[in-house]
Amino acid sequence: MNTLWPMGQGTVREIRDRLAERRPRAYTTIMTIMDRLARKGIVERRKVGRAYIYHPNLSLEEARAQAVFQIVENYFGGSKEALVRQLGSSVSDANARAATAGAAAKVSGPEGMPGVPSDESVEPGNLSRRATSASEKSTGPHVKVEKAL
Repeated sequence: MNTLWPMGQGTVREIRDRLAERRPRAYTTIMTIMDRLARKGIVERRKVGRAYIYHPNLSLEEARAQAVFQIVENYFGGSKEALVRQLGSSVSDANARAATAGAAAKVSGPEGMPGVPSDESVEPGNLSRRATSASEKSTGPHVKVEKAL
């Protein structure tokens, strides 16, 4: 649908060609998806020659509203307020995790190992650092430099 909306209408081949820029798919895959969307009434199709031309029955805004309605009904018992609370707590939790991770990286260095110099100090090339034993992992500065795959 995200490909069809900007086009307004299109054949399976046109939709596949446009979609291929981001996500290559087989012609038959797109044809199956469009057929299922037509059966559900999400798109309409009309035959022109040997091909069908598809156009959306819902605008992007209508589809979003319908999706949000289904989420509210199915996961939040019809309560928009519960959805808003969940979104607020999810954003707060994500911000807290990001802040904690950022602080931990500043204190412990790369890969959470204290005393390990930052990647900028490694010579150019395809190298990575890895502790070679459990004791080296706990003490930090003893690292083995190996070629990355």
